[in-house]
Amino acid sequence: MTQQLILVLNCGSSSLKGAVLDNDSGEVLLSCLAEKLNLPDAYITFKYNGEKHKVELAAHPDHTGAVETLMAEMKTRGLDTRVGAVGHRVVSGGELYSDSILITDEVVAGIEKCIPLAPLHNPANLLGIRAAQAIFKGLPNVAVFDTAFHQTLPAHAYTYAVPRELYRKYGLRRYGFHGTSYRYVADEAARFLGKDKNSLRMVIAHLGNGASIAAVAGGKCQDTSMGLTPLEGLVMGTRSGDIDPSVFSFLAENTGMNITQITDMLNKKSGLLGISELSNDCRTIEEEAEKGHEGAVLALEIFSYRLAKYAASMAVAAGGIDALVFTGGIGENSDLIRSKVLGYLGFLGLTEDKEANSAARFGNAGVITAADSRALAVVIPTNEELMIAHDTARLSGLQ
Repeated sequence: MTQQLILVLNCGSSSLKGAVLDNDSGEVLLSCLAEKLNLPDAYITFKYNGEKHKVELAAHPDHTGAVETLMAEMKTRGLDTRVGAVGHRVVSGGELYSDSILITDEVVAGIEKCIPLAPLHNPANLLGIRAAQAIFKGLPNVAVFDTAFHQTLPAHAYTYAVPRELYRKYGLRRYGFHGTSYRYVADEAARFLGKDKNSLRMVIAHLGNGASIAAVAGGKCQDTSMGLTPLEGLVMGTRSGDIDPSVFSFLAENTGMNITQITDMLNKKSGLLGISELSNDCRTIEEEAEKGHEGAVLALEIFSYRLAKYAASMAVAAGGIDALVFTGGIGENSDLIRSKVLGYLGFLGLTEDKEANSAARFGNAGVITAADSRALAVVIPTNEELMIAHDTARLSGLQ
C-alpha cells in the first residue's frame, strides 16, 4: 500500500498555508502559500522539490479557490490519491477543546461558538474546513487547536482580576496561543536533552512575529503570556504586548481615536515596528542596530528585557527552571536576542556559551549555555505542521 499522506491547512483571514506531509518521515512533499485572498490580485505559490511557481487566483480569489487550485496541483504531482486525511490549525477552541478532535458537524458548531474569542482567525479556519470537506470528499478532517495545550492552566493562572461574572457570562479569561508549537517543542526538548518530560521544569519561548512564553512542568502547561487574545504579554513584531489598559481612555480623550482604532494600533503598528519606526522584522532591526540606529537599538533592548522578565516570572509557574527553551523564527535564529536574555538571567544560573549560541541557528538545535551553567538554555526548532500531521493521522486511524 502507498504510504498515506496528510494535508495540513492553516487559514488566515487573507491567506492560506498548506503542506502535504509524510507522517512517518516528516518530509514535506508539497507546500503552498496563498496570499491576498478576497482581493482581485490573489495568488498562490507552490513549492515542490525546491522549485517554486506562482498561480493567479483571479477567477476564484477566495479560500475555496485556493483549496481547488491546491487540489489541481496535487493531481498534477500524483499526490491527490495518496492523501488520507486533512489536518486544520484552529486558533481558538476556548474551554470546549483540550485536545485535537475529529471534525463533525457538532465540532464545526463548537468552533463557531468560539468565534468571539478569535474573531479574525476562527471564521477563516472554518472556511478552510468547509473548502476541504467539499473538495477532498470523504476524507477525515481533524481540528488541532492553538489553545488546547493551555487548558491545563490552574484557575489562579488563567483568571483575570475583574468581576467574575464576566468570566461566567462571556468566557473572559486567559487562553494562550502557540499551543501546538509548545506541545511539539516540550517533547523535542526532553528528547534532545535525554530527560523525562514529566520531571523537567521548562520555560519555553516561542518567538516569531507573534511571540509568547510558557511554563511547562510535569509535562503540562502551568502558565503562558498570551491572554484572551494574542495581544497580551511579550513585545512582538507589530503588537505591543502588556500595556496599561487605561491607554484606551487616555488615547480616546487626547487623540480622538476610537476603540477599534486603538486596538488596531496596538495589534498592527506597535511592538518592534512602533518602537524602531523602521520595521517589524527582527533581522532588519538587528542590522540597523549594528549601524547605531537609536530606535532599532531601543527596540531590541525592550524586546529582550521584557522577554527576560517574563522568563524569570515563568520560573515561578514552573516551580524552578531546568531548561529555558528558545523556538520560533526569532528564537531559532537570533543569537543576539538569546545572548541579551541570558545576560539578564545570570542570577537564575544561566551562563551563555557564545560559540554554542552562534552555532545553534538556521535549523540547528543545541544547548547554548556553558558547561558550568546551573540551568540549561537550549534551541529547539519547532514544527507545528508535523504535530498537526501526527494528531491527524492518530485521530483518523492512519497510524
